Amino acid sequence: MTPAPAPERNRTVTPALTVDVALVAYRHWELTRSCLEHLARQTREHRVYLCDNGCDERTAEHVREDFPHVDVQRLERNMPYAVACNAAAQAGDGDVVVMMNNDVDARPDFVQRLVAPLEQDPRTGSVAPLLVRPGNAVVDSVGLTADRTLAGFPRWQGHPPSQARADTPALLGPAGAAAAFRRSAWEQAGGLDEALVAYMEDFDLALRLRAAGWDAAVALDAVAVHVGSATFGHRSAEQRRKGGFGRGYVLRRYGVLRSRAAARTLLTEAVVVAGDLVISRDAAALRGRLEGWRAAAARPRRSLPGEAIDDTLSFADSLRMRHGVYASQAAAR
Repeated sequence: MTPAPAPERNRTVTPALTVDVALVAYRHWELTRSCLEHLARQTREHRVYLCDNGCDERTAEHVREDFPHVDVQRLERNMPYAVACNAAAQAGDGDVVVMMNNDVDARPDFVQRLVAPLEQDPRTGSVAPLLVRPGNAVVDSVGLTADRTLAGFPRWQGHPPSQARADTPALLGPAGAAAAFRRSAWEQAGGLDEALVAYMEDFDLALRLRAAGWDAAVALDAVAVHVGSATFGHRSAEQRRKGGFGRGYVLRRYGVLRSRAAARTLLTEAVVVAGDLVISRDAAALRGRLEGWRAAAARPRRSLPGEAIDDTLSFADSLRMRHGVYASQAAAR
């Protein structure tokens, strides 16, 4: 005789994690609308918290009219992205915070697949999806990797999605365009560092989460399209200055120039800044680095998560990764 199944009351059922999506809008209402339309078609239940970061396009009014289910926070003037994103995240209380840019269009099963690794392993603090560029033929990122100079690179950027792998190069954490965080990990780390102006907030948060002992995972089946550089423009002076600010801030905050990687770091920065001067014919990248270095002067040094740094990346590898070459070589190994 087949044994009767155990009574339902004796089974332990782990409740599904609740999900908040923290979204920041500044410019380009058409992108925000598209992002919200894609989120509205998700197969996984979630709540959207949108921060209107001092928009001048009646974004808050448009959202309340067209997407009444979205919770809107409004900042009266434009603030650094970290401030706006933290405000959106703090408005909710879900078990998971999905951080997302307004220039990301997610497939219907994106949130469901992105959250899955967090439900499978309680040690996982963050998850990186597969982000592709418009047209779906090229990878934008599969999370971030870092060399010993704390230079961060989007993994598999510029390559066909079919080549993307979860295991190489080493994963530091997710890229900020779209990422999932266990709220307890997010709150332990203190969210995004609001001293960072516009870039490297995701990289810095990944460093802090790994240093705190949280694991990071990849969800290659969680796919979304990322337009990229929609706010500041590709290689605009503003983008390069703010990117340089983040680099200078991280170098000082983590004491990289006092580490064994100091010589390589100085050589890398010299090459990058000189190249930017030649290509762009201005000193925006250099000015940004100096501004970021000064901004970190009075702040305590942070710990490095040694095992999350990819020490196998050579100086040549790091230079190639700036042009999306290393990943294709790794695929052939």
